[in-house]
Amino acid sequence: MGQEVQRSFKRYEKKYLLSLQQQAALLAGMMKHMKPDKFGKSTNCNIYYDTDNWELIRKSIEKPVYKEKLRVRSYGVPKTGDDVFIEIKKKYDGVVYKRRTAMPTEHAGKYLAGDTGLSPGDQISKEIEWFQKMHGAQPKVYIAYDRTSFAGIEDPELRITFDRNIRFREYALDLRAGDFGIRMLPKGTVLMEIKIPGTAPLWLAHLLSELKIRPTSFSKYGFYYKTYVLTKNLNGGNHSARFDHSIYHNDPGLPDLHGSVGSARIA
Repeated sequence: MGQEVQRSFKRYEKKYLLSLQQQAALLAGMMKHMKPDKFGKSTNCNIYYDTDNWELIRKSIEKPVYKEKLRVRSYGVPKTGDDVFIEIKKKYDGVVYKRRTAMPTEHAGKYLAGDTGLSPGDQISKEIEWFQKMHGAQPKVYIAYDRTSFAGIEDPELRITFDRNIRFREYALDLRAGDFGIRMLPKGTVLMEIKIPGTAPLWLAHLLSELKIRPTSFSKYGFYYKTYVLTKNLNGGNHSARFDHSIYHNDPGLPDLHGSVGSARIA
Protein backbone atom coordinates (compact mmCIF):
# COMPACT_ATOMS: atom_id res chain seq x y z
CA MET A 1 0.00 0.00 0.00
CA GLY A 2 1.18 3.50 -0.75
CA GLN A 3 0.96 4.89 2.78
CA GLU A 4 1.55 3.57 6.25
CA VAL A 5 -1.85 3.02 7.82
CA GLN A 6 -2.53 3.01 11.55
CA ARG A 7 -3.22 -0.48 12.95
CA SER A 8 -4.80 0.38 16.32
CA PHE A 9 -7.29 3.06 17.38
CA LYS A 10 -8.97 4.18 20.57
CA ARG A 11 -11.36 7.09 20.23
CA TYR A 12 -14.87 8.48 20.49
CA GLU A 13 -16.95 8.63 17.32
CA LYS A 14 -20.02 10.80 16.73
CA LYS A 15 -22.16 10.50 13.61
CA TYR A 16 -24.40 13.00 11.83
CA LEU A 17 -26.63 12.75 8.75
CA LEU A 18 -26.37 15.93 6.68
CA SER A 19 -27.80 17.44 3.54
CA LEU A 20 -25.39 18.82 0.95
CA GLN A 21 -26.34 22.34 2.08
CA GLN A 22 -25.47 21.54 5.71
CA GLN A 23 -22.19 19.99 4.61
CA ALA A 24 -21.27 23.10 2.63
CA ALA A 25 -22.03 25.39 5.58
CA LEU A 26 -20.04 23.19 7.94
CA LEU A 27 -17.05 23.05 5.59
CA ALA A 28 -17.05 26.84 5.30
CA GLY A 29 -16.99 27.19 9.08
CA MET A 30 -14.40 24.53 9.88
CA MET A 31 -11.66 25.23 7.34
CA LYS A 32 -9.84 27.65 9.67
CA HIS A 33 -9.24 24.70 11.96
CA MET A 34 -9.14 21.66 9.64
CA LYS A 35 -7.23 20.60 6.53
CA PRO A 36 -7.52 17.60 4.19
CA ASP A 37 -5.72 14.70 5.82
CA LYS A 38 -3.15 12.44 4.15
CA PHE A 39 -5.88 10.23 2.69
CA GLY A 40 -7.89 13.10 1.15
CA LYS A 41 -10.56 11.53 -1.05
CA SER A 42 -10.84 7.77 -1.05
CA THR A 43 -13.23 4.91 -1.73
CA ASN A 44 -13.60 2.62 1.28
CA CYS A 45 -14.68 -0.92 0.38
CA ASN A 46 -15.69 -3.42 3.08
CA ILE A 47 -16.87 -7.01 3.44
CA TYR A 48 -18.75 -7.46 6.73
CA TYR A 49 -18.69 -10.84 8.44
CA ASP A 50 -21.37 -12.32 10.67
CA THR A 51 -22.76 -15.65 11.88
CA ASP A 52 -25.42 -17.63 10.00
CA ASN A 53 -28.16 -16.10 12.16
CA TRP A 54 -26.71 -12.54 12.14
CA GLU A 55 -25.78 -12.78 15.81
CA LEU A 56 -23.19 -9.98 15.78
CA ILE A 57 -25.39 -7.30 14.24
CA ARG A 58 -28.49 -8.40 16.16
CA LYS A 59 -26.63 -7.89 19.41
CA SER A 60 -25.13 -4.62 18.20
CA ILE A 61 -28.46 -2.93 17.42
CA GLU A 62 -29.68 -3.73 20.93
CA LYS A 63 -27.12 -1.12 22.07
CA PRO A 64 -25.26 -3.23 24.65
CA VAL A 65 -22.39 -1.80 26.70
CA TYR A 66 -20.00 -3.94 24.63
CA LYS A 67 -20.29 -4.89 20.96
CA GLU A 68 -17.97 -5.94 18.14
CA LYS A 69 -17.81 -6.33 14.36
CA LEU A 70 -15.48 -8.09 11.92
CA ARG A 71 -14.78 -6.81 8.42
CA VAL A 72 -12.23 -6.81 5.62
CA ARG A 73 -11.40 -3.36 4.21
CA SER A 74 -9.58 -1.98 1.19
CA TYR A 75 -9.04 1.53 -0.08
CA GLY A 76 -10.19 1.34 -3.66
CA VAL A 77 -10.63 -1.94 -5.51
CA PRO A 78 -7.63 -4.19 -4.80
CA LYS A 79 -5.92 -6.46 -7.27
CA THR A 80 -4.52 -9.88 -6.47
CA GLY A 81 -1.36 -9.30 -4.43
CA ASP A 82 -2.55 -6.02 -2.91
CA ASP A 83 -2.88 -5.86 0.86
CA VAL A 84 -6.26 -5.48 2.53
CA PHE A 85 -7.04 -4.98 6.23
CA ILE A 86 -8.83 -7.44 8.47
CA GLU A 87 -10.40 -5.41 11.27
CA ILE A 88 -12.09 -6.07 14.57
CA LYS A 89 -14.06 -3.02 15.68
CA LYS A 90 -15.19 -2.98 19.30
CA LYS A 91 -17.21 -0.45 21.25
CA TYR A 92 -17.25 -0.43 25.02
CA ASP A 93 -19.04 2.18 27.13
CA GLY A 94 -19.02 4.66 24.25
CA VAL A 95 -15.34 4.25 23.35
CA VAL A 96 -14.42 2.73 19.97
CA TYR A 97 -11.43 0.38 19.70
CA LYS A 98 -10.28 -0.76 16.28
CA ARG A 99 -7.56 -3.33 15.66
CA ARG A 100 -6.42 -4.48 12.24
CA THR A 101 -3.82 -6.53 10.46
CA ALA A 102 -2.88 -6.64 6.77
CA MET A 103 -2.50 -9.47 4.28
CA PRO A 104 -2.82 -10.01 0.50
CA THR A 105 -6.44 -9.87 -0.61
CA GLU A 106 -6.41 -13.39 -2.03
CA HIS A 107 -5.48 -14.74 1.42
CA ALA A 108 -7.98 -12.85 3.56
CA GLY A 109 -11.06 -14.98 2.86
CA LYS A 110 -9.14 -18.23 3.27
CA TYR A 111 -7.58 -17.00 6.51
CA LEU A 112 -10.95 -16.05 8.01
CA ALA A 113 -12.36 -19.40 6.88
CA GLY A 114 -9.80 -21.13 9.12
CA ASP A 115 -6.49 -21.34 7.24
CA THR A 116 -4.31 -20.11 10.09
CA GLY A 117 -1.24 -21.07 8.07
CA LEU A 118 -1.76 -17.68 6.39
CA SER A 119 -1.66 -15.85 9.75
CA PRO A 120 0.62 -12.78 9.96
CA GLY A 121 1.47 -14.02 13.47
CA ASP A 122 1.06 -10.67 15.21
CA GLN A 123 -0.97 -9.99 18.35
CA ILE A 124 -3.90 -8.59 16.41
CA SER A 125 -4.12 -11.70 14.22
CA LYS A 126 -4.29 -13.81 17.40
CA GLU A 127 -7.30 -11.74 18.50
CA ILE A 128 -8.93 -12.26 15.09
CA GLU A 129 -8.33 -16.02 15.25
CA TRP A 130 -9.88 -16.19 18.71
CA PHE A 131 -12.86 -14.15 17.46
CA GLN A 132 -13.37 -16.62 14.61
CA LYS A 133 -12.98 -19.59 16.94
CA MET A 134 -15.82 -18.16 19.04
CA HIS A 135 -18.11 -17.00 16.21
CA GLY A 136 -17.19 -18.68 12.93
CA ALA A 137 -18.31 -15.55 11.07
CA GLN A 138 -18.78 -15.64 7.29
CA PRO A 139 -18.94 -12.91 4.62
CA LYS A 140 -22.42 -11.36 4.56
CA VAL A 141 -22.45 -8.07 2.67
CA TYR A 142 -20.27 -5.63 0.75
CA ILE A 143 -20.60 -1.98 1.83
CA ALA A 144 -18.65 0.87 0.22
CA TYR A 145 -18.70 4.66 0.19
CA ASP A 146 -16.80 7.69 -1.12
CA ARG A 147 -15.02 9.45 1.72
CA THR A 148 -13.45 12.89 2.13
CA SER A 149 -11.24 13.17 5.23
CA PHE A 150 -10.00 16.13 7.27
CA ALA A 151 -7.62 16.42 10.21
CA GLY A 152 -7.30 19.18 12.81
CA ILE A 153 -4.59 21.80 12.32
CA GLU A 154 -4.16 22.44 16.04
CA ASP A 155 -4.99 18.84 17.00
CA PRO A 156 -4.11 16.29 14.26
CA GLU A 157 -5.89 13.54 16.23
CA LEU A 158 -9.21 15.27 15.54
CA ARG A 159 -10.63 13.84 12.31
CA ILE A 160 -13.83 14.65 10.43
CA THR A 161 -14.93 12.47 7.54
CA PHE A 162 -17.78 12.84 5.06
CA ASP A 163 -19.18 9.69 3.40
CA ARG A 164 -21.34 9.85 0.29
CA ASN A 165 -22.98 7.29 -1.97
CA ILE A 166 -23.09 4.47 0.59
CA ARG A 167 -23.88 1.28 -1.34
CA PHE A 168 -24.15 -2.45 -0.70
CA ARG A 169 -24.43 -5.81 -2.43
CA GLU A 170 -25.02 -9.34 -1.15
CA TYR A 171 -23.17 -11.25 -3.89
CA ALA A 172 -19.65 -11.16 -5.39
CA LEU A 173 -18.32 -10.86 -1.83
CA ASP A 174 -14.72 -10.41 -2.90
CA LEU A 175 -13.15 -6.95 -2.82
CA ARG A 176 -11.50 -7.65 -6.18
CA ALA A 177 -14.89 -7.98 -7.86
CA GLY A 178 -15.27 -4.21 -8.27
CA ASP A 179 -17.07 -1.30 -6.65
CA PHE A 180 -20.79 -1.47 -7.37
CA GLY A 181 -23.97 -1.94 -5.37
CA ILE A 182 -27.39 -0.64 -4.35
CA ARG A 183 -27.53 2.91 -3.01
CA MET A 184 -28.37 2.81 0.70
CA LEU A 185 -29.43 6.42 1.46
CA PRO A 186 -31.23 9.06 -0.63
CA LYS A 187 -28.99 10.80 -3.14
CA GLY A 188 -27.41 13.90 -1.61
CA THR A 189 -27.34 12.50 1.94
CA VAL A 190 -23.95 12.78 3.65
CA LEU A 191 -22.82 10.80 6.68
CA MET A 192 -20.37 12.84 8.77
CA GLU A 193 -18.25 11.23 11.47
CA ILE A 194 -16.28 13.15 14.08
CA LYS A 195 -13.46 11.05 15.55
CA ILE A 196 -11.76 12.38 18.66
CA PRO A 197 -9.55 10.94 21.42
CA GLY A 198 -11.38 12.99 24.06
CA THR A 199 -13.70 16.01 24.12
CA ALA A 200 -14.51 18.07 21.03
CA PRO A 201 -12.88 21.52 20.75
CA LEU A 202 -15.09 24.49 21.62
CA TRP A 203 -15.03 25.93 18.10
CA LEU A 204 -16.51 22.69 16.73
CA ALA A 205 -19.19 22.46 19.44
CA HIS A 206 -20.20 26.07 18.74
CA LEU A 207 -20.26 25.50 14.97
CA LEU A 208 -22.48 22.43 15.24
CA SER A 209 -24.82 24.28 17.60
CA GLU A 210 -24.97 27.32 15.30
CA LEU A 211 -25.88 25.14 12.31
CA LYS A 212 -28.34 23.06 14.39
CA ILE A 213 -26.55 19.84 13.47
CA ARG A 214 -27.38 17.09 15.93
CA PRO A 215 -25.73 13.68 16.39
CA THR A 216 -27.56 10.52 15.38
CA SER A 217 -27.16 6.82 16.01
CA PHE A 218 -26.21 5.33 12.66
CA SER A 219 -24.34 2.19 11.62
CA LYS A 220 -23.96 1.40 7.91
CA TYR A 221 -24.08 -2.33 8.58
CA GLY A 222 -26.86 -1.93 11.14
CA PHE A 223 -28.93 0.20 8.74
CA TYR A 224 -28.51 -2.41 6.01
CA TYR A 225 -29.61 -5.20 8.36
CA LYS A 226 -32.63 -3.37 9.80
CA THR A 227 -33.98 -1.90 6.57
CA TYR A 228 -33.05 -4.66 4.13
CA VAL A 229 -32.61 -8.05 5.79
CA LEU A 230 -35.38 -7.69 8.38
CA THR A 231 -37.78 -5.98 5.98
CA LYS A 232 -37.12 -8.58 3.29
CA ASN A 233 -37.84 -11.38 5.77
CA LEU A 234 -41.04 -9.71 6.99
CA ASN A 235 -42.22 -9.14 3.41
CA GLY A 236 -41.66 -12.72 2.34
CA GLY A 237 -38.48 -12.04 0.40
CA ASN A 238 -39.40 -8.68 -1.15
CA HIS A 239 -36.77 -5.95 -0.92
CA SER A 240 -37.29 -2.85 1.18
CA ALA A 241 -38.73 0.14 -0.67
CA ARG A 242 -36.37 2.41 1.29
CA PHE A 243 -33.53 1.65 -1.12
CA ASP A 244 -32.97 2.89 -4.65
CA HIS A 245 -32.39 -0.47 -6.34
CA SER A 246 -30.48 0.91 -9.30
CA ILE A 247 -26.88 -0.26 -9.34
CA TYR A 248 -24.42 2.42 -8.25
CA HIS A 249 -20.90 2.43 -9.72
CA ASN A 250 -18.98 5.62 -8.96
CA ASP A 251 -19.46 9.27 -8.07
CA PRO A 252 -18.62 11.63 -10.96
CA GLY A 253 -17.93 14.30 -8.35
CA LEU A 254 -14.87 12.39 -7.16
CA PRO A 255 -11.68 11.53 -9.06
CA ASP A 256 -11.53 8.02 -10.51
CA LEU A 257 -9.35 6.40 -7.87
CA HIS A 258 -9.04 2.95 -9.33
CA GLY A 259 -9.96 2.98 -13.00
CA SER A 260 -13.19 1.60 -14.36
CA VAL A 261 -15.17 -0.71 -12.13
CA GLY A 262 -16.89 -3.89 -13.10
CA SER A 263 -19.21 -6.52 -11.78
CA ALA A 264 -17.35 -9.71 -12.62
CA ARG A 265 -17.22 -12.41 -9.97
CA ILE A 266 -13.87 -13.64 -8.74
CA ALA A 267 -13.29 -17.36 -9.13
